This record gives sequence, C-alpha cells and structure tokens, in this order.
Amino acid sequence: MAPTSPQPLDPQSLPDHDNLPDNPHAYCVRLTGPLFVQTGRMIAYYPAGGGTIRFEPLTATSMTAMVAARFSSPLYSRDWVVADGQGHVLLGDRGYDINSYDLDDGNLTVRAANLLAFDAGLELKESIIPGFLTLLGTGKFLASSSGPVVFVEPPVRVDPEALVGWADCPAPSQHFDAGWMGHFLGAARGALFGTRSGEERQYDFTGAGTVLLQSSERVLEDPHVVRRLEAEVQQLGPNQLRHLAGVIQSELQQHQQ
Repeated sequence: MAPTSPQPLDPQSLPDHDNLPDNPHAYCVRLTGPLFVQTGRMIAYYPAGGGTIRFEPLTATSMTAMVAARFSSPLYSRDWVVADGQGHVLLGDRGYDINSYDLDDGNLTVRAANLLAFDAGLELKESIIPGFLTLLGTGKFLASSSGPVVFVEPPVRVDPEALVGWADCPAPSQHFDAGWMGHFLGAARGALFGTRSGEERQYDFTGAGTVLLQSSERVLEDPHVVRRLEAEVQQLGPNQLRHLAGVIQSELQQHQQ
C-alpha cells in the first residue's frame, strides 16, 4: 500500500459520535441504546464484544411500545428502522454533508428527506408543513445537507429548496412576490405556469428562533410527497382530477424545456 494511502479504520480508531476523519459525508454513531435510522443510510457497522446489532423495521419491531411512544408519523413508518445493540454504526446519505445536532428539551422541525437518524430520547411527529418532521425532547439527531448548513435568525425569507429546518420559532408562512401575484391575478392570460422565475415563492419566518439553510438549492428527493398526494387524490372529484391533470402536464412541460 502506498505511504500516502488513508489509514484504515477499526473499532478502536472510529469516533464515537462524529464524522469520520476528513470526511463530512460519513458519520459514526456508537450505539448505547435504540437509534431510529432512515432506511438505506447505514453503510457499515461493527458489533462490540462479540454481540450483534439488530436493524428492525418499524412495522415488524420487537420494541413496539417504545416505537409507538417515540415515532408518531405513520406516513413515514415504512422507511425507518430501529438499530439496537452495542457497537459502531456508520451512516451516509448519497454523498451529502452530515451533521449532528443536540436538542435540550427543545423542538426542531426538519425536512423529512434530510433527517437521517435520531435517538430514542426524542419524539418524532409530522409537521403541519408537508414534507417536514418535528423532533421534540432531549437527544441527538443527524441531518444531511447539500453543502454546509447556515444558521440564520428571523425575520428572514428563504428559498424553499434551501430550507433544512427551523428551531424554536413559529412555522413559516408562504410569501409570493408582487410580480408573481400580478400574473396570478391576471391568470386569464393563461400564462401562469410559463412566467415563473423560480424565485417567486419563499418561506417567511418571524419571531425568535433559528432557521437552518443548506448552501445550495439542491433538494433531496422525498418519495413521501408522492405518497401523500396519492392519498389526497382519492378525495377529488372528476372535475378536480381533470384540473390536476392539466397542472401536472404544465409542470412536465416546464421540466422538458
């Protein structure tokens, strides 16, 4: 092996709760209790003391009471597992940066696609904002981001695609710029979907707290958005379905341009 090759890691050299050395894209957790992990994010693990680490789907777990008390989000229950045992677990998320956060009797709402793992000291609920989850209590969690995370204070307006989450402040409202609203109010011209710049909608944060932004507008794909829309489509009538089909067709045309 060349003298400049990276030093291989082993259970003695792995960090207990930190990114791997010189690697912001992989994180090592030392298990001391149950850890909720999003499916597909575990890249390796080292059991300790000749034991094992179990990864149980939430829908088939032996820890039913604990899961029911800590995970209150049926929409996402099929996409998470509980890791339990003793040892080290390495996590990654498609090459995105990974950071650890501590909550101390607090609350933080994070984009569901960015949430990688959280310990059983925290309780998870669905946010009233679609695509976001809220963590409550005291404990650690991991989240990924496209580039380093930027922390800002309200009042602030942020691009929805750059938003990772927010802590200790009210849920945001949506703000549309005056130009877009003008087009919307004059939609009889039929050019509504052809005039967007991509910057006309922002989330508007007010009050005290902290807003977390990633360093780009690159959004992690969230399969749950489609799942939620599928459930809501069943409540629509024929006229509403035809209108929705037109909206989807317009969106597809925008992506093909």
